[in-house]
Amino acid sequence: MFVDKAKIFVKGGDGGDGIISFRRELYVPEGGPAGGDGGKGADVIFRVDEGLRTLMDFRYQKHFKAPRGEKGKPKGMHGAGAEAMVVRIPPGTMLVDDDTGETIADLTRHGQEIVVARGGRGGRGNIRFATPNNPAPHISENGERGEERWIVLELKVMADVGLVGFPSVGKSTLLSVVSAAKPKVGAYHFTTITPNLGVVDVGEGRTFVAADLPGLIEGAHEGVGLGHEFLRHVERTRVVVHVVDMAATEERDPFEDWLKINDELHRYNAQLFDRPQLVAANKMDMPGAEAHLERFRAQLAAHEGGPKIEAVLPISSLTKQGVRELMFRAADLLDALPETAGVEEVKTAQERKVYTFSGKQENDFKVRFDDGIYVVESESIETFIDRNNLNSYDEVMRFARIMRKMGVDAALRKAGAKDGDLVRIGDYGFEFFEGSDYIFE
Repeated sequence: MFVDKAKIFVKGGDGGDGIISFRRELYVPEGGPAGGDGGKGADVIFRVDEGLRTLMDFRYQKHFKAPRGEKGKPKGMHGAGAEAMVVRIPPGTMLVDDDTGETIADLTRHGQEIVVARGGRGGRGNIRFATPNNPAPHISENGERGEERWIVLELKVMADVGLVGFPSVGKSTLLSVVSAAKPKVGAYHFTTITPNLGVVDVGEGRTFVAADLPGLIEGAHEGVGLGHEFLRHVERTRVVVHVVDMAATEERDPFEDWLKINDELHRYNAQLFDRPQLVAANKMDMPGAEAHLERFRAQLAAHEGGPKIEAVLPISSLTKQGVRELMFRAADLLDALPETAGVEEVKTAQERKVYTFSGKQENDFKVRFDDGIYVVESESIETFIDRNNLNSYDEVMRFARIMRKMGVDAALRKAGAKDGDLVRIGDYGFEFFEGSDYIFE
């Protein structure tokens, strides 16, 4: 089964906790603090592996949680950082943040990698908080939480040549003739519902990857039929081979078929018109095909606009007439194109926001009065509370000093807070005393 879209959850590892410890060695009086720092949590890294071709693995495993860092140790020893979690993905995978819709990355080359969820920093041990005024601090930090998010993976087939056309025009049969691929072939529409890949060897060491892509119908750019399930894969191909039923076996006009398919490609992404296109006039072994081909060439010559057609080549997938010439012509076009054609162009063709990691604002907070409680809203302060064990006098005093330094006390007084009023920050509640310390509920 071909899987080209998946939604997964990723979480970076939490940082290890710092510890409170003191030297208790013989002949070392008043040894002082010796609690080590916690180790950094593991990052979640996505890395391209050219040996993969589908997102099948993500159908069975949807949660990826990296290991946390090791806790700090006595005698000033730090905990070990966790080893990064590497997740392998196939080339051509685009990563999209599910909450914001922003593109995180578009990975196309083997070995490319990106950090999608960073691990949290390790907490500091009490050895880090020793000062001349407080030489034996009972202060340590918890490890920072790792980043977490839902990500949508979209795979766009990485093929050199894409076979496009209406359903049942012979694309799958053509691929089975020119390669060892065994796509499903049937005398009904949408026999092919997932892309099939095949390696074509034209001799002299020249090979390329061809993709039989699911058939298009009118309105596909709006999602009709297989719609975007097909069109996302056309973007990656460097050369388009447009297969046309020149025998008109379903009583459709070949030239009208050609116009409709190209219109769908253009409506989806105008950049696709810049791709070299070969027209494979298929089913030439059937009666009436020669007359249709002659009329098709005349209509094409009189037509203005549209993609640049490199050649119209008569073929028959059944008798293999003209198939070899078609493959040689496709190989020649590929040799004349840079390897990145069809990849970099499409990435810049559409306006896409790219996610970047940004630092947190350290002094951002808001104070509001809500139902008798003063609420302080601040991501950085909530993170600080999570990282600190406010269960000792030293910890509370440090917290009070930081709040005053940030201007939270002044903002609360300006908002009307008086001694004994309740202040809430995140899930924590405090009693406010002007010019003094906070008292936990």
